[in-house]
Amino acid sequence: MAVYLLDDELSFPHPELSNSDGLLAVGGDLSVERLLLAYQNGIFPWFEDDKEILWWSPDPRLVLFLDDFKVSKSLRRIINSDKFQVKFNSQFSNVVEACASAKRNDEYGTWITDNMKKAYLDLHKEGYAHSVEVYENDKLVGGLYGLTIGKVFCGESMFHTVSNASKVALFYLVESLKSKKFHFIDAQTPTDHLKSMGAVELSRSRYLKQLRKGVE
Repeated sequence: MAVYLLDDELSFPHPELSNSDGLLAVGGDLSVERLLLAYQNGIFPWFEDDKEILWWSPDPRLVLFLDDFKVSKSLRRIINSDKFQVKFNSQFSNVVEACASAKRNDEYGTWITDNMKKAYLDLHKEGYAHSVEVYENDKLVGGLYGLTIGKVFCGESMFHTVSNASKVALFYLVESLKSKKFHFIDAQTPTDHLKSMGAVELSRSRYLKQLRKGVE
């Protein structure tokens, strides 16, 4: 299928028109308005520095339904030990920076460019993007960030400098979202790590149906 070239008009082609790799469109901008429109339609940006913006809607899509989140005995012991302290939205920009510099062992490592950092900071200022921070002895050692669209949390990236810190961040995110009756976490592309914690792959069409329910 063709890859669509975006212009100044605030619109996207239907995500089902993505090519076999999930690439849908090229160009446009990273304005708050365009990003919100993209995420509402199951589309997200993912590109390298000094390259055109690429917009994706992969098939399959990795989703974590909140009630399916698996808490291992070892993670439960860590949670109960009070080894870590957890906060929300206290160091959003620092979490983004830490995620950008984190080493990735798989091909789905997030490309967090300077333009992307600014875009998500703008989303944070507008109340759409959020972070979870994990501390050990008052030092930031793990966390994650993403944005909320309706009752869906679109996860962007996570990091840890101490073992299990990112898992602790995810645990507290899930607990917070469950209390607010969110539907699921969109984890975008499949990883064995998140699958081991309960995430599942959905076809794009099924994912879009779930997304519409969550956005409504």
